[in-house]
Amino acid sequence: MTTDWGFPDFDDHEGVHLFTDPVSGLRAVIAIHSTKLGPAAGGVRFWHYADSDRAITDALRLSRGMSFKNAMAGLDLGGGKGVVLAANPGDTITTEQLEAFGRVVESLGGRYVTAEDVGMSEDRMKIIAGQTRYVSGLPVASGAAGGDPGPYTAHGVYLGVKAAAARGLGATDMKGVRVAVQGLGSVGGGLARLLAKDGAVLTLADVNETRAESLATELGATAVPADAILIQDVDLFSPNALGAILTEQSIAELRVKVVAGGANNQLATRADGLRVHERGILYAPDYVINAGGIINVGLEYLGHGDEAEVMARIAKIPARLNQVWDESDRNGLPAADVADQIAKGLIGR
Repeated sequence: MTTDWGFPDFDDHEGVHLFTDPVSGLRAVIAIHSTKLGPAAGGVRFWHYADSDRAITDALRLSRGMSFKNAMAGLDLGGGKGVVLAANPGDTITTEQLEAFGRVVESLGGRYVTAEDVGMSEDRMKIIAGQTRYVSGLPVASGAAGGDPGPYTAHGVYLGVKAAAARGLGATDMKGVRVAVQGLGSVGGGLARLLAKDGAVLTLADVNETRAESLATELGATAVPADAILIQDVDLFSPNALGAILTEQSIAELRVKVVAGGANNQLATRADGLRVHERGILYAPDYVINAGGIINVGLEYLGHGDEAEVMARIAKIPARLNQVWDESDRNGLPAADVADQIAKGLIGR
C-alpha cells in the first residue's frame, strides 16, 4: 500500500536516504524509486532550496521521473536521484563535499548510480569517481558512449521538438516556426542553436539576462525577460530550465499549440497534465523527450555500445512520443497520463 510519509510525491520509493557530513558541510538526499530493471540511475544536482522538505520533494519527483525515463528509453536501469543542498544561493560545491558525496554513493553498494546534473560538471564527476565506482558521465575517448550528457539531451529534445511541431502544427520543417525557449544552459542553448539552423523564429529567455541577450544576438533571435517567456504569442513553448513551471495559472496564460522541452518535472502537479490536455495543447512528456543524456551515460555505465549506438537510440525518441500521442488520441487521456501508464507497465507497477 502506498503511503506518502507526509510527502505527496512519495510513490512507493524503495528508499529515501538523508546524509550529512559535518566535516565538509555536505547535506544530501538520495532517493531510489525503483531497481526493478537495474540499478537506480540518475544525476545529482547541487541547488539551494528554501527548506529541506523541498529538497526531499525534488528528489522524490526526479527519481520517479528517472524510473519512467529509463524504462521508456529501453535501458536496463531503474530510477534514482541525488540532491546536494547548497547553504546559500550562488554557492559553489567544494571538493570536500564532492568527495563526501562520492562516499555516500559508495555506501549504497551500487543500488544508486550517479551522474551529472544541474550544478555539476565532468570535472566534478571525476572527483566523485575518486570515491565510488557507481558513477557515469565521465570524460571518454572520442566515439565512445559517455561524457557530458548535455549535448545528447539537447539533440534528443531537438528531435522531439521537430516531432511535436509536425504533430501539433502540421509543420514539415522548422522554418518559420515560432519557438519560445526558456533556459539557455547546455540543453536549452544547444537546442536553440539547432533550431536556428533550421530557420525557426526564436524568442529566448534565461534568468541570466546577459546570456539570453548574447545568444539572441548570435542567432538573430529576440530576448525577453525570464518572467515573460511563458506568455509569448508563439507556436511552441520549450521549457529547458528547472521544473514545475506548468501550473494552473501559467497553463491558462499559455498562447501556444505545443509544449515540448527538456526540463524535468515540467508539470507542477499531476492535475496539470489534464489542464494542458483540456486546453488542446500538445504536450511532449518530459522524461520521454529528454532521455538523450541518460541514454548516453547509461550505455557508458552498462558498457553497451558506442556513440553510434547512443545516437541510434536517441533517434527513437520521436517514435516513442508518437506512441504516446497515438494512445492519447485513442483513449482521450492526457499525454502525461498515457506516458505514465506505459512506463509503469514496463517496470511492473
